[in-house]
Amino acid sequence: MMDGMHHDLSGEAFRAHVRDWLSANVPPGFLADAPGYTTPTLQQCRDFEAAMHRAGLAGITWPRAYGGHGRTLREHLVANQEIGRLALPESVSSIGKELAGPIILAIGTEEQKQRYLPAILEMREMWCQGFSEPEAGSDLAGLRTRATRDGAGWRITGQKIWTSGAAKAARCLLLARTGPLEDRHKGLALFAVPMDAPGIRVRPIRQINDKDGGFAEVFLDDVPVGPEDALGAPDEGWNAAIRVLGIERATNRMYRAWRFENELRHLVAACRQDPALAPLLRDGAYRQRIAATLVDIEMVKGNVEPVVEALVAGEAIGARGSLMKLHWSEAHQRFAALAMEILGMASPDAPPPVLQAQKRFKDIYLQARAETIYAGTTEIQLGIIADRVLNLPRGK
Repeated sequence: MMDGMHHDLSGEAFRAHVRDWLSANVPPGFLADAPGYTTPTLQQCRDFEAAMHRAGLAGITWPRAYGGHGRTLREHLVANQEIGRLALPESVSSIGKELAGPIILAIGTEEQKQRYLPAILEMREMWCQGFSEPEAGSDLAGLRTRATRDGAGWRITGQKIWTSGAAKAARCLLLARTGPLEDRHKGLALFAVPMDAPGIRVRPIRQINDKDGGFAEVFLDDVPVGPEDALGAPDEGWNAAIRVLGIERATNRMYRAWRFENELRHLVAACRQDPALAPLLRDGAYRQRIAATLVDIEMVKGNVEPVVEALVAGEAIGARGSLMKLHWSEAHQRFAALAMEILGMASPDAPPPVLQAQKRFKDIYLQARAETIYAGTTEIQLGIIADRVLNLPRGK
């Protein structure tokens, strides 16, 4: 196994390294489209993701001083393409890697970068995100959780909801209000709150897919937070979050298009295994819907490279992240419904590969219901596009 990497690899040499490492190191039973798949445990996922980081497949663009590999966004895309081609489990630390880490890189102190960033990449600390509240979901301007001064530090009181992974997280990237509610986006501060602090209570929320360690409510009752855990200035939270979210919507999970393609290949392969399903691949209506899915996939792929090149060139991508997130989530939801419809017509005594596909696509279908909600709902994305791409006048 090759740990770490030299910096003189060309793009294609880097691709070969990623591909070779994955083919040699993905644990047996990890791939959801392969025989013998079993859902990996949290610890197995942590161990594998830590190994991916050591091999240069995570933290690719983060500075080497903080545990990253100091490579370019183009190489990040190459790694994501190769990771996406495989039916690997989703990261169990995406909040830390894709949200908390980039925000800390943007506005954290040197001491905060040294303390938090290597721990995220080495999978020693998981993070959750405390943004949404019962009265403030996609519109964070209605946020009510309050941070009040306590000497040099703060006391935080409020409630967060839809906090993914709160039960397993060491830290929460939390947005709280330091000024009056009328300030809306002003006076919002970011904190790295330790989840074992006194006054924090986590209550799990059951999800339709019954996944463990998923959603939770987080209640904060006069939680003490030291000055070393405030991220940026007290009124900088909103601007930092929005700046990073815009880029993150465009660069997060770049593997999605290639994972989507893996799912389409898996569906077609499963159909060929079952005499009841194989004829559907010759049926005009289903052939058209499967072909339309490939068009969607190519459009998702086609969104990614121009954004990478724009970011590499130092250009602002503005609302393009919303275009990508919107199209992918809506298209993926359509495909998941198609897969469920097709696999629902399988033979009563369908062979094991078809049963395995049914299980995988049921999970994908249930998860896809949330994809048009999290990271900003479809309606919020459309509003951003109307405002910032088309400059349409605002409605009453």
